[in-house]
Amino acid sequence: MSRYSRIAGTGSYLPPRRITNAQLVKDLGERGVQTSDDWIVERTGIKARHFAEDGSFSSDLALNAAQNALQAAGIAAADLDLIIVATSTPDMVFPSTACILQGKLNAPGCAAFDVQAVCSGFIYALTVADAMIRAGSASKALVVGAEVFSRLLDFQDRTTCVLFGDGAGAVVLIASETPGILACDLHADGSHTGILCVPGHVSGGGIMGDPLLRMDGQAVFKLAVGVLDEAARAVLSKAGKTGEDVDWMIPHQANIRIMQSAARKLKVPVEKVVVTVDQHGNTSAASVPLALDAAVRAGSVKKDQLVLLEAVGGGFAWGAVLLKF
Repeated sequence: MSRYSRIAGTGSYLPPRRITNAQLVKDLGERGVQTSDDWIVERTGIKARHFAEDGSFSSDLALNAAQNALQAAGIAAADLDLIIVATSTPDMVFPSTACILQGKLNAPGCAAFDVQAVCSGFIYALTVADAMIRAGSASKALVVGAEVFSRLLDFQDRTTCVLFGDGAGAVVLIASETPGILACDLHADGSHTGILCVPGHVSGGGIMGDPLLRMDGQAVFKLAVGVLDEAARAVLSKAGKTGEDVDWMIPHQANIRIMQSAARKLKVPVEKVVVTVDQHGNTSAASVPLALDAAVRAGSVKKDQLVLLEAVGGGFAWGAVLLKF
């Protein structure tokens, strides 16, 4: 008998502190950085984002999202046999945020580890969990994307500080006799490291290098549109589907122009694209599961619909997952 995986429940969490463009523009102006709501919306589609309070970490956001997903799936944390957290903003150098989350969930004993693939981290983590379930190494997996990107931002750089927000999204993936995850496709190209990175690290009790996010926006845009299209076509081809078969497209919520370009290339109508970037900003590894949960809870994504997930981020890393919900 063939063994597959399927999503049994979704969950998400946004920190209570919501920052509108107007508020951010005011705060930046006080720092001598000039921008405007119109400038931000026109170039990105972002109108607001959420920032975590001091003392709140990725594992805290992940805990709330995980509990919501577990409740939706009707599964107890103690029954999990795998926890994967995708994050670029871990609580500590080590142990992993997944292990910290495991402790907060009181679910000891199962495998727990982090995946670091920046904005494509959730796609990577979901692919790993699917493979482990198919191989029989797990039966009930919690996959979380959680970020506090606000702590990596240079608020003197108006081209990047307006883009990002904090949040967490989660899914519970379980073993199934019928396919849920239909196809996955992952890639990376380390030759593009410099166009999107945080080029610093901890050394000797201090910071070596630059601990803030740096991005070449034009280079990222040009690369992102092309690789997203390739990955999306790859998973559709593997599953014997086309863009016309897709009920919902949930791209990484980075920039509305990138998302619209990706949809046009696949001939997916704009009304079938889930958009949360306007209210969440770019939440990196959390963006796809956040958007998925929002669409599920709004009643948009329904059982047996075909859903295309795709993301691209620093590394450069990218990938796509095609699933039947």
